Amino acid sequence: MEAPNHGTTMEHSGRLAAFGNQLIEVHLWLREELARLRENVDSHLDGRGERPRDLRAHCLTFCSALSRHHTGEDDGGFPVLAERFPELRPVLDELERDHRLVTDALLKLERLLGGLAPNPGPAEARHVRAQLDGLAALLESHFVYEEKRIVAALNWLNEPNWDTSSPAFLLTTTPGQAGTYPT
Repeated sequence: MEAPNHGTTMEHSGRLAAFGNQLIEVHLWLREELARLRENVDSHLDGRGERPRDLRAHCLTFCSALSRHHTGEDDGGFPVLAERFPELRPVLDELERDHRLVTDALLKLERLLGGLAPNPGPAEARHVRAQLDGLAALLESHFVYEEKRIVAALNWLNEPNWDTSSPAFLLTTTPGQAGTYPT
């Protein structure tokens, strides 16, 4: 079941960008952050990268942003979509199952990072990279499916409270910080 395609993309009820398009921008930002994190691990493996503590902090920041995004979808975006487009309920259920898989992968990554030695060796760094590669594959599959299935419905939504205060799933930083939207 595909999201309804109502032909609305960029301008709906005065919004500069429709919510589905904003979701794609958030996904692009998350993809870029994960790619940067993977590059940092590769740099560390090559002996020219971030110190392990900095790498751990970067990773935990990414994990937190991704968790906020998925929690915002589960608690805010998906209930609105389910109410307006009940035919999307099976898709939304599948996306929520994906979120639980991602949460498990993030917890595993956080435990791995928490147990790293002060100066991890190449084997530990490779293990972190393998975990990040698995997470990247899971996220790419999830993002592509989500974008294909719900972006058109999100673009069609007219949620006045989202126009004045963006929902959590469209934020890339903690509310109130500069740079709330992806650039």
